[in-house]
Amino acid sequence: MASEFSRTLSLLRQERGVSQRTAAGDLGISQALLSHYENGIREPGLAFVVRACDYYHVSADFILGRTLSREGNMLSEQEVLSAADEGNILQGSVLATLQSKLLSGAIGVLFGLLGKLGDKTAINAAAAYVGSAVYQLYRHLYRGAGANEAYFALDPAACTMGAADADMKVSELHYARALRLCQGQKKPFPDLSPEALTAAYPGRCQSLTQVLSTADARLCAVADKQEK
Repeated sequence: MASEFSRTLSLLRQERGVSQRTAAGDLGISQALLSHYENGIREPGLAFVVRACDYYHVSADFILGRTLSREGNMLSEQEVLSAADEGNILQGSVLATLQSKLLSGAIGVLFGLLGKLGDKTAINAAAAYVGSAVYQLYRHLYRGAGANEAYFALDPAACTMGAADADMKVSELHYARALRLCQGQKKPFPDLSPEALTAAYPGRCQSLTQVLSTADARLCAVADKQEK
């Protein structure tokens, strides 16, 4: 719960587009203390949680990581299982189904936004990146199950040597370049404010927030290890 709170608190501030100093001043605490809260070094009292909820216009359940809904609606068991096909609850694994729901929701928002941007190169590059990631993960599962890898055209050695990783990196570069070209052409980008995302993608934008928050914390930990 504490780690979910710290990640969500940091992400909400970034979504609002304010610095730690500004947010700390608005919340009536020092920047150092807010940094401790956002990094999970210290836990706040109830009074601060209430102020933060009012400041970011979210529920306490959301900021504490108990729900993906900013309004405080808890995910029901039925909502969790609805991510699976009818009659299929992923071997009864609620965790796997929840992760599926989160990722499918987040990817849905991403491609919805790219659709609004309307750049074919960016959309295709994003699809290639995600497709290669799914291919790589499924191929590892396929190999672990002892299945016949002749099913795939790509040689197992090439897969092990990182062909999918290389393709993902190239796709990412094409994606970033396409977005830069859109900026240079002054194409109108979609509104990415929390209010606009909530209105455009009710329900699914919470999945995006959760995926971004979790990945951000994981990548920060990787970066910290690399610096040491």
